[in-house]
Amino acid sequence: MTTTYARRLAMLLAATTLGFAGHASAADKTVKIGVLNDMSSLYADIGGPNSVAAVNMAVEDSGLKAKGWTIEVISGDHQNKPDVGVNIARQWIDSQKVDAIADTPNSGVALAVSNLVKEKNAILLNSGAATADLTGKACNANTVSFTYDTYMLANGTGKALTKAGGDTWFFLTADYAFGAALERDTTAVVTANGGKVLGSVKHPINSSDFSSFLLQAQSSKAKVVGLANAGGDTTNAIKQAAEFGIVQGGQRLAALLLFVTDVHALGLKVAQGLTFTESFYWDLNDKTRAWSKRFMEASPKHTMPSMTVAGNYAAVLHYLKALEALGGNPHDGAKVVAKMKEIPTDDPLFGKGPLRADGRRLIPAYLFEVKKPEESKYPWDYYKLIATIAPEDAAKPLEASDCPLVKK
Repeated sequence: MTTTYARRLAMLLAATTLGFAGHASAADKTVKIGVLNDMSSLYADIGGPNSVAAVNMAVEDSGLKAKGWTIEVISGDHQNKPDVGVNIARQWIDSQKVDAIADTPNSGVALAVSNLVKEKNAILLNSGAATADLTGKACNANTVSFTYDTYMLANGTGKALTKAGGDTWFFLTADYAFGAALERDTTAVVTANGGKVLGSVKHPINSSDFSSFLLQAQSSKAKVVGLANAGGDTTNAIKQAAEFGIVQGGQRLAALLLFVTDVHALGLKVAQGLTFTESFYWDLNDKTRAWSKRFMEASPKHTMPSMTVAGNYAAVLHYLKALEALGGNPHDGAKVVAKMKEIPTDDPLFGKGPLRADGRRLIPAYLFEVKKPEESKYPWDYYKLIATIAPEDAAKPLEASDCPLVKK
């Protein structure tokens, strides 16, 4: 009898302990977010410290701190090196108990970190990396892409310029995962719309001299010179293309990925007439204007937000909404991402749009043209809206997806 009683008591105590543990886990209201990006090099103006400011705004606007949550935001510089990025992310997750990693411009870094968060059951809230592979063949249950991808850029700018008569292309391509994906996706769109790619040349990331690449583009006689690069590489290429007289010689320059901070750095005299695709512009509507003016005050450089900075705000805000819906932080990345996909997304910058099974958020995209200097009426008044691209056209259709999460 004594042995039986002791066993029953032990079982009761174990069940009670498990019950308390489960309750404690469900009620855990501590969150740690790491912003991982380029803080000091060619992509620093696109995100960098500005992304940290946007994430802090999302934390504030979530209202969770006022409800007793403890939310900490830290940051790191991946130096555009996948090994550095993964080492920072691993140390954050293992030693500092970081729950979610945000931003990750540089597709090589993002693909590596995406694999890590899957292994560690953490979360990657991607806004900065463009490769569509993150929601395609490399997708997983722990990664979401909120802002844009190479498919969107190709189906915006690539399709528009090809249909407008730019039926021959030559690419200047950044020599890493992002450039390869952007050239691949744009080539598919160009050829699908009756165009032809005459050639391409790869350049090292963070190049200062584009002269030999631009000479090859000129000699190709292609109607469109496609810049499959970003940030400082794009602005350097555009400046040097002006010196080489690319546009004056009859060729069209396509900045396949351009940000408002790039236009600001170039100035309207150099950037005017460029056609490009984005999913966010600060001056798009009353809500984007109000938020962007708040952001400008919080920005370390007092700049308007880029598309990826806005995406970081939206992604973190939705992540925190999912945690609140769960009643606490389970510290289970796949579970939280599943909840993010379950509840509708809605924020003042991008509006409403589902988060699909492949981790891609469905939002509209916009084809813009840079204004002429005389068309700009106030500071940062840089874009002219040419066309709106429906959400279902801005993302690769699920039925064509090679994401292993998508049931066909």
